[in-house]
Amino acid sequence: MSERTETDDGGELDRTIGLAGAMTIGTGTMIGAGIFVFPGLAAGRAGPAAAVSFAIGAVIALLVALPTSELATAMPQSGGGYYFISRGLGTLPGAVVGIGLTLGLMFASAFYLVGLGEYAAAILLEAGVIGATDVAVGPLDLVLLFGIGAGLLLTVLSISGTENTESLQNAVVGFLLAILAVFLSISGLDILGVLGDSSVPARFAPRGFGPVLSTAALVFTSYLGFAQIATVAEDIEDPDRNLPLSMVGSVVLVAVLYVVTLLIAGGTFAPDVIGPMGETAIVEVAREYLGLAGVVVILVAGLLATISSANASILSASRALYGLSSDAIVPASVARINRQYGTPHFALSFVGGVTVVLVATGRTAVLAEVASFLHLVMYGLICVALLVIRRRDPAWYDPAFECPGYPAVPVVGGVASFALIAFMQPLSRLLGVVLSLVAVAWYFLYARDIELKDAV
Repeated sequence: MSERTETDDGGELDRTIGLAGAMTIGTGTMIGAGIFVFPGLAAGRAGPAAAVSFAIGAVIALLVALPTSELATAMPQSGGGYYFISRGLGTLPGAVVGIGLTLGLMFASAFYLVGLGEYAAAILLEAGVIGATDVAVGPLDLVLLFGIGAGLLLTVLSISGTENTESLQNAVVGFLLAILAVFLSISGLDILGVLGDSSVPARFAPRGFGPVLSTAALVFTSYLGFAQIATVAEDIEDPDRNLPLSMVGSVVLVAVLYVVTLLIAGGTFAPDVIGPMGETAIVEVAREYLGLAGVVVILVAGLLATISSANASILSASRALYGLSSDAIVPASVARINRQYGTPHFALSFVGGVTVVLVATGRTAVLAEVASFLHLVMYGLICVALLVIRRRDPAWYDPAFECPGYPAVPVVGGVASFALIAFMQPLSRLLGVVLSLVAVAWYFLYARDIELKDAV
């Protein structure tokens, strides 16, 4: 039986997402890029030591997930980081983060949908259903058509009920984890020499440890999923229990999968071999250990991973936009709830529509790192917001979960989040700054007179 959350416009959001659903939102989003996009790029830079890059990312993510969990149990509202920052630091920082979060999630969704199209086309190519010359179809290629179609279907599914999104996410992520467990077990035993000749590399860091930090900045996009759980907090049952468990648990689970995957990928091919493989690296690793059957299974897993990532990101972006609208930072009509399905249909339609347009451009690679930039800004400010709220101790602040190691954890988490931005590509930083300035301009033109309730 679902709980309901009352909204200011008289509409209601259904609390239909349980612990498993919250975990799969976080896990399903994070598995996509970390395993099916970045292994070739990361191992090409740092070799097996790229596993350390993912471990660094996990530590930073946990340092932010713990403060976020405390804030989320005190303020289980749609918008996640936007809501926490606006209540702790004020309307302007909140507006910048909220608009940036919405844009970042749409950028990430488009990136995942293009990846979905690539895996779908690769499956058809591997199965002989189409030839390489069939991929191009008129002004749009087959990859983009798959991505656009999937984006439209996921948007419609989300509008028709959050429980539909949860059911799809649970099924997809459950099957995906089963595939990965088998693949990583077989390939890991093989590389250790249990099933075949050992191929453990002679050098763990063939290019030194210099590339490890820059690679950590590159792959941090893989850890954006835990914050998406907080973004849909208003849809989650028993938030006091399920929010911290799902946020911390999803980071730990995917971190283990990432580290094992990078150790295997970096141990299978030398950096100068795996680097040029790019996004297909994990497929070639599967071919090395399991032959054609392994290739097909990993391609299916990649398709499932990109579906789950896009599905969760579209849902989360709509809830971030809904949170902005509920506070009148953007027009109030965005927060309207569909009476039949209990979902913010306008916000979902807007997010889905913009995402599909971004997919059609085909230029989504740089958008992924811009999304990472915007999230890192949000993560740093979340940590600052916790410090400010704790110090001011407002009467309404009563979290069910308290961040362990306070104040060291939020201080280190905030510093690490901001510091990681320095290792990003200059173009990504520039675009992130431009988008932040656009958000500032929107605030002064539209929302400078807004007064938020429950602000400290």
